[in-house]
Amino acid sequence: TAEELDDGNRRRKLMDGAAKLFRTQGFAATSTRDIAAAAGMHSGSPFYHFESKSALLYAVMSEGMTMATQSQQQALDALPATSTPREQLHTLIRHHFEILLGPRSSFIPVMLYEWRSLTPAQRKGIARIKDSYEATWMPVLEALAKQGALQAEPGVARLFIFGALNWAVQWFSPKKGKSLDALTDEALALFIRS
Repeated sequence: TAEELDDGNRRRKLMDGAAKLFRTQGFAATSTRDIAAAAGMHSGSPFYHFESKSALLYAVMSEGMTMATQSQQQALDALPATSTPREQLHTLIRHHFEILLGPRSSFIPVMLYEWRSLTPAQRKGIARIKDSYEATWMPVLEALAKQGALQAEPGVARLFIFGALNWAVQWFSPKKGKSLDALTDEALALFIRS
């Protein structure tokens, strides 16, 4: 119904506003009043959609990682069947930069820096989605290792790659003139032999 659709839009606005605030101010320093104001709502309205600020934080991370996992698979599915492991890794890195640094990129930094604000049960839920996202990289890294192109053992390489890529949220600025495509090419050159 139109009412349900409007509820969905308000929920999305709340999540987007909360993600930006959690990223810029931190979870502890962000009030539900701040979140409501960012979504253009009354201060009690977030509780219609989420039982607590903690539940909203979990939703930001969970739904963000779920969307990232789905869009990652779509990016891989768009490659031709004849794509090489190098081309596949290029696509994975480019997609990861898009979710880290693109227009709707707040949820990953929130996940990276507000992990401790989750309850143990919430952490387990997010870890399952994150593990699924990262598992997609393993066959590609294993294929590169078989070709002798990978600089480290695949499991260790995955950890180093995610550590390096995720740190880009701290220093990358599109105002400095580097595109995400250029960044992807440089990251790929760093991780695998030509």
